[in-house]
Amino acid sequence: MPDLTRRRALTATAALAATATVTALAAPTASAAGHDHHPMPMPGSFDEVYKGRRIQGRPMTMGSGGHHHEHGGGYEVLIDGVPLHLMRNADGSWISIVSHYDPVRTPRAAARAAVDELQGAPLLPFPAN
Repeated sequence: MPDLTRRRALTATAALAATATVTALAAPTASAAGHDHHPMPMPGSFDEVYKGRRIQGRPMTMGSGGHHHEHGGGYEVLIDGVPLHLMRNADGSWISIVSHYDPVRTPRAAARAAVDELQGAPLLPFPAN
C-alpha cells in the first residue's frame, strides 16, 4: 500500500466532500420522486398590525365539492382587508403576488414581505379568472 501523502489525503477529502454534497442535493429529489404524500401542516391564524398595516391570515374552509380553489392551499391572507394572492410551493415555502421571487416560511412572513414591498401603497385586488 502506498504511503499516505498530503496530496492523497487532500484528494480523498475532496472526493468525500463532493460525494456528501451530491448525496445531500439528491435526497430531497429522491423523496419527491418517491411520492412521499405526507401533507404539510396548515399554519394557524394571525391578526396583527405590521408597519401600520393590518395583516390577517387564516386557514380557509373547503369550497364546494371538497376542493380548495386557490393556489394558497386553503389559506387566506388579507392586508388592510384586501386579499393577498398567496401560493404554497412544493417545498412548503410560500410566495405572494407581491413578492413572487422571495419564498418565505410562513403566510405571516409573506404578508410582512408584501407590506415591505408595497412601501405604503395600497394592495390592489388580484383579478379572478
